[in-house]
Amino acid sequence: MRNSRRGDVDPFIVMDVMEQARAAEAAGRHIIHMEVGQPGTGAPKAAIERLSADMVGDPLGYTVGLGLPELRARIAQHYRDWYDLDLDPDRVVITAGASGAFLLAFSALFDTGERVGLGAPCYPSYRQTLRALGLFPVDMPTTLEARMQPVAGDVSAHDLAGLIVASPANPTGTMLDIDAMRSLAEACAATGAAFISDEIYHGLGYEGRAVSALEVTDEVYVINSFSKYFSMTGWRVGWMVVPKDHVRKIERLAQNMFICPPHASQVAALAAMDCEDELQGNLSVYAENRRLMLEGLP
Repeated sequence: MRNSRRGDVDPFIVMDVMEQARAAEAAGRHIIHMEVGQPGTGAPKAAIERLSADMVGDPLGYTVGLGLPELRARIAQHYRDWYDLDLDPDRVVITAGASGAFLLAFSALFDTGERVGLGAPCYPSYRQTLRALGLFPVDMPTTLEARMQPVAGDVSAHDLAGLIVASPANPTGTMLDIDAMRSLAEACAATGAAFISDEIYHGLGYEGRAVSALEVTDEVYVINSFSKYFSMTGWRVGWMVVPKDHVRKIERLAQNMFICPPHASQVAALAAMDCEDELQGNLSVYAENRRLMLEGLP
């Protein structure tokens, strides 16, 4: 049968390695899993308990396309608690993981053939998702002086329709301070480029608080996830904050692409947001793991 060139993208190699590890385990080998970026902890206890209770009496059918209103409101409160921002819950969109958010964002913001800038090195799936949508990823080399992050001059130098930043970044772990974030937002505004901020590692910092792009502009798509800080990788639930006038466009895309995010995962995510003590305990475990690794490196 014929097929489309959209599928001619590179594999997400870490997932290929994960499959090889699974096959080796199935064949009887003992595998220590270090291949994929996920916490060793599971979903918070209260999240499991809340979902278990709801499963008894709730059919957990479709939710509305933008996600449970109470979860959207709780995420808006999260921005008040963490960043001292007054965020309208109507701007929050619940998604099928951060990956679903990127698919929605790229579909809403860019037309076929447009150029989207990435500070290299970066999360490899950005490139492949862009390519699958008929977009052109532009790798922009970064420097140690700029902490392996893009700089404002990159935006105009590469004739971009959009820029994706990640802070903390994958794979480098570096962060943009508020001045650097503002500079990039202003550069995008000056050239008409869309600004996308990947913030899925917020909460997992050990040397200062990460800055949200929402602290410097409302003209941004901010993408986050329950996978990392909230320790819910396989639940496939995330969120996106978009400008108010983009919500309906995102809603139409989400309705048609996903119907809705997984209802059960949304219920668990809502409860997880009130498990701060357990989540901070997880962070202490990660900090100790980090210490051991740094001490063991040559």
